Amino acid sequence: MPGPKDLDPSSSPRALLGAELRHAREKAGLSQEKLGLLLFASGSFVGQLEAGTRRIQPEQARLLDAALGTGDFFQRNFRVASKSKYPEHFAEAAEAETEATAIREYAPLLIPGLLQTPAYARAVNRAYDPIAPEEIIEDWVQGRMARTRLLDHPTKPLLWAVLDEAALRRVTGGRYVMAEALRHIAALARRNRVIVQVLQFSAGAHAAMKGSLKLMEFEDAPPLAYLEGVGTGRLEDDPATVAHMKFTYELLAAAALSPEKSLALIDALAQDYSHDEHP
Repeated sequence: MPGPKDLDPSSSPRALLGAELRHAREKAGLSQEKLGLLLFASGSFVGQLEAGTRRIQPEQARLLDAALGTGDFFQRNFRVASKSKYPEHFAEAAEAETEATAIREYAPLLIPGLLQTPAYARAVNRAYDPIAPEEIIEDWVQGRMARTRLLDHPTKPLLWAVLDEAALRRVTGGRYVMAEALRHIAALARRNRVIVQVLQFSAGAHAAMKGSLKLMEFEDAPPLAYLEGVGTGRLEDDPATVAHMKFTYELLAAAALSPEKSLALIDALAQDYSHDEHP
């Protein structure tokens, strides 16, 4: 049986592909859990595919066409929905951000991408690859700044960041760049666009000493956790794993300064940076 027409890449291909998947699954009389078994995945994963928060992989596309009687529709179209301007290990997480209703992030070593200024992002990317051509660095910076446009909406998504004191004291790009970066975070907090807490050195040992953590919630899909290392990253959708990561984040927030005290510390650090160096 022939499948639907190819997707239009100019619209939202991942969301369209998810909608086609939901339609085909319901037409076949399968639950998300039953289809998940055919994909060797969970029902939650199928829900995330349908919501457009996860990508269909090549082998999954083949299994979907076989299970749903859609010819080669998913095999033809999954590549359109998989195109991304982000590194492969981060692409799914960046795409999921755009669908999230809430994002909670712990950043141990640097200011999170959604809160970065162009100058700070430029310094970070240059540190990642000291010999990259300038145009490549600028492409990376523009990609990161494109992500920050999520915050143009006055209320969505909820963004809650716990910043380690190390991320605020590591002089990235020079003291003027740091002053600008911290003033930017403070301005977002004062506009009630982001909740920010600082986890001070004095808090001692804490629940996430092994690395960074990002949690994402969605209106019509199960939550996700994203864990990242040097040049690597993975999305977790296992309910038990995500629940444990949520508990870890709650412990971090409990150990951190209140938003009011955090804002005062960020202001003080920005002022110190500004006094020490001028553009």
